[in-house]
Amino acid sequence: MLELKNVSVEFISASSVRAVDGVSMVLRDGSRTAIVGETGSGKSILMLSIMRLLASNAAISGEILLDGEDILKADRKRLQQIRGGIISYVPQGGGASMNPLLKVGFQVGEPLMEHRGVSRREAEKKSIGLLKFFNLGDEERLAKSYPHTFSGGMRQRAMVAMGISAGARIILADEPTKGLDEKRVALVTDTFNRLKDETLLVVTHDMTFAQKVAQDICVMYASQQVEYGTASQIIGDPLHPYTRDMISAMPENGMKYDDRGFAPSHEEDVKGCRYSQRCHECMEKCSEMPPVADVNGHKVRCWKYAV
Repeated sequence: MLELKNVSVEFISASSVRAVDGVSMVLRDGSRTAIVGETGSGKSILMLSIMRLLASNAAISGEILLDGEDILKADRKRLQQIRGGIISYVPQGGGASMNPLLKVGFQVGEPLMEHRGVSRREAEKKSIGLLKFFNLGDEERLAKSYPHTFSGGMRQRAMVAMGISAGARIILADEPTKGLDEKRVALVTDTFNRLKDETLLVVTHDMTFAQKVAQDICVMYASQQVEYGTASQIIGDPLHPYTRDMISAMPENGMKYDDRGFAPSHEEDVKGCRYSQRCHECMEKCSEMPPVADVNGHKVRCWKYAV
């Protein structure tokens, strides 16, 4: 189980910037969770903090517990064991992050050699089986091919295969559908739905994709977690005005969007609700920071639901 407790990320420089502000969630074994929100909301920074892959000037507070062990306290040797062996990270534009000079089969099998001590020949053989699991087609030939011969959707599938090859049981995927057309998004959706026992945490700005792959959804806005619940709660009965506005703006809902400005920058010291200047339900109380309310297990940061 992976649990985040009040996780915040602050970048220390001439003027400190808080990119993530007090996020909490529980990823139970085998669960599927999506973090959604617009660009700059802190989604990717939160994911990188789990892997401890942020720049040296990033100060992470709170707790990130892997089966009770705080990753934030792990030394370099332990982090090497966790990365790839227990938690696998598929970066944004994951296909582009593949080494263009190495064949796909070798790259998919490489974590087996590093974390499980498997020979190169055996690892490449197992990589074909992984490519078959994700149904790429003509897998023997593809394993001997280079990444540039793959489509974007195929590269994403290969990256997920690489992620689970050494037995990692938690998959973190950052914007896996970014820049892909509808057909390739469908391939990526199918890829995640083929996972069996692995835990999935996926970052996306696409609520439709989140609905298809996730059981739980966390909505982030301006570095804060503003809503967190099951996918059916978030999509079927959204509580936060931002979530409702996002859903209204989905293509299948007519892309209804009322432009009321932009999210506050990370440098701004906002005392109240960070969505208040864009919210048509704003009231006087919103000049103060709202607490997180629990509505039958559905978490929301909004004064409308505060007791």
